[in-house]
Amino acid sequence: MINVLIVEDDPMVSELNKRYVESIEGFKVIKSVSNGQDALKILNKKRIDLVILDIYMPKVDGISLLKEMRKRSIMSDVILVTAAKEAKNIDAVLKLGAVDYLIKPFEFERLQNSLKKYLQRHRLLNDKEAFKQEDIDKLTVKYKTNGKEEIKKGLHKHTLDMIRRYMSKNKDIYLSSDEIAEKLDFSKVTIRRYLEYLEEIGEIKLQINYGGIGRPAHLYKYNKK
Repeated sequence: MINVLIVEDDPMVSELNKRYVESIEGFKVIKSVSNGQDALKILNKKRIDLVILDIYMPKVDGISLLKEMRKRSIMSDVILVTAAKEAKNIDAVLKLGAVDYLIKPFEFERLQNSLKKYLQRHRLLNDKEAFKQEDIDKLTVKYKTNGKEEIKKGLHKHTLDMIRRYMSKNKDIYLSSDEIAEKLDFSKVTIRRYLEYLEEIGEIKLQINYGGIGRPAHLYKYNKK
């Protein structure tokens, strides 16, 4: 379980962020605080794996908190969720080791994608004692060899390209995995595997609809520029 600290001075945003984080399996919000000063107290007492951090806050702002964390050798990972758009702020937190930066207002799918990638990274780092190059590539950039895409093991380029083309042709609408499976004549299980991969690399967006009876509906939309 990944222990999360939310540092956000707006109570409504803080509660929303908490709900978002805890809706994803593998994450637990330990505490929510409204400023960097209170955050430091928690970080000094508890094991926090991940901090969801705002920049503009009273007492101690987000950048000052991150600097103080590193000064005290508190190496918790940090994802910025903030309205701050200035290049100097983005540059500062990335140099201090922030793993992601989300600008408010953001869509839930963007935070969800960030947390899923973080969970994958966290598990990989904790499950292995030694790494191959392909493992390190998973932790950093989407690696390409000779200009060719490195596709996730178990997936086939021909099938992936078919799904990409179909999603691109229908880029203005959200589609369910069942609809895509029917149109392309693949099993639902196969389609879901490819859709999860495309969402992971940011080519499609996932929207979860919780209305109605039964399990929430997962809808997908083409997202590549």
